[in-house]
Amino acid sequence: MLEPLLLTLRLALLTSLALLLLAGPLAWVLAKREFRGRGLLETLLLLPLVLPPTVLGFYLLLLLGKNGPLQQWFGLSLAFTFEGILIGSIVFNLPLALSNYREAFRTIDDDLLQTARTLGAGRWRVLREVVLPLAAPGLLSGTLLVFAHVLGEFGVVLMVGGSLPGETQVLSIYIYELTQALRLEEANRVALVLVGLAFGLLLAIRSLEARWKSNTSSSTPSASR
Repeated sequence: MLEPLLLTLRLALLTSLALLLLAGPLAWVLAKREFRGRGLLETLLLLPLVLPPTVLGFYLLLLLGKNGPLQQWFGLSLAFTFEGILIGSIVFNLPLALSNYREAFRTIDDDLLQTARTLGAGRWRVLREVVLPLAAPGLLSGTLLVFAHVLGEFGVVLMVGGSLPGETQVLSIYIYELTQALRLEEANRVALVLVGLAFGLLLAIRSLEARWKSNTSSSTPSASR
């Protein structure tokens, strides 16, 4: 069980960090900017949220697999590799991260940002001293939610990576294979590990959300003074 567990945690950590860097700026643009084609872009980015994981995994397999566009253009075939399931996990969880980060940025009062700029704060100082402190609980909550979601991924990972021990065999697939082999007691032990991890992460998320709501409610009066 240790090898699939470590692989799953590695996948969850890298996916979460990648989406914080990728979805964070996108969420800011969607939360605070108006531009032509915004609705179309938002729809495209949120599409993996409603697609069946097997459908998304199928098209990613075509993209990343042998004779796919990635191999034809760059000479790379990432299907059935850790890098492949990482890409699949990032695409699959992008809507989840984007939605949570966008809401974190939307709660920041625009008047507060304008006041900071009027007082002479530059763009990076506003980001560092106003935006990030106010949005931090929401960003962290969204990142933990992505981490927890990756722990239970099955369809996309199975389609893109199969089940290669030490390479693509994450805990959810390992549990499935144990069940198929009728090793139910062992499957139950592994499943309980996932349940415990998920419970702890959700508890942390609820705590962060409470802190986030407290921060946003207290920031509104300060902006008006």
